Amino acid sequence: MITILITGANGQVGQEFRAIAANYPQFQFLFTGRKEMDIANPEAIEHFLHEHRVDVCINCAAYTAVDKAESEEAEAMLQNVEGTRLLAAFCEMQGIPLIHLSTDYVYHNMQNTPFKESDRPNPQGVYAKSKFLAEQYAMEGNTKSLVIRTSWVYSSFGNNFVKTMLRLGAERESLNVVFDQIGTPTYARDLAEAIMTIIQTVENADIPWEEYSGVYNYSNEGVTSWYDFAKAIFDLRQMPCKVFPIESKDFPTPALRPPFSLMNKENIKTTFHLSIPYWRDSLIKMLKVSDDATNAI
Repeated sequence: MITILITGANGQVGQEFRAIAANYPQFQFLFTGRKEMDIANPEAIEHFLHEHRVDVCINCAAYTAVDKAESEEAEAMLQNVEGTRLLAAFCEMQGIPLIHLSTDYVYHNMQNTPFKESDRPNPQGVYAKSKFLAEQYAMEGNTKSLVIRTSWVYSSFGNNFVKTMLRLGAERESLNVVFDQIGTPTYARDLAEAIMTIIQTVENADIPWEEYSGVYNYSNEGVTSWYDFAKAIFDLRQMPCKVFPIESKDFPTPALRPPFSLMNKENIKTTFHLSIPYWRDSLIKMLKVSDDATNAI
């Protein structure tokens, strides 16, 4: 039985892995948060890997407070950069493939065509730079590393744009949302399912993990703005809250957001035979999961 280690198991993607684990009885899952294994602590990693057999590691652990990172640079760099460096190195020593999650923020270039993995990175701000450095350590420190850049992640777990809109939409009659930042939402459960497909594809192929090593883009299909995303949330929930489009300059934040972060996903789809859902269809699925969870309480 293949054992998969999920770090950052209390985050959005990590909790989605918990939710779908029962669908993969052929795998054993180990879920760790900082308490169980702090990836920025070499002794903690060494002890955990000594105590547990691990066949694949999925690194969901990250400092993701984009704006807060501007004033907490040391903490962001510790968790994102040093943590990834250590995890990659320890996994390499034991021959463990590493799947590392990154972000569309590493692109941040002025263009109007979907980014390919080969396009020049241009990270802006502490968070983006920390994630790009983490990518480099993941790739340089482990010959079996796959880096997956994703965007606009949301889930029925944790804090995210969808849950914030649902809360604010219930409290207010209207909201202003930026319309000049373009990209694609990613339902964290779809991302988790895609990663499981990747693992199964590689394990079933007569090709070593090293041959798949590289950077891959993943988000749901389609394109939208934050304004249109908010409109879709309220429309699907039939909430009367009005949404008004504003420019990013009218909603300043400590960290710069990429104005355009639409990603080309042909590489990951072709390599791993993935079929990626359309973003609005996935939003419907997530809202239903949230409703089912509420009704079950």
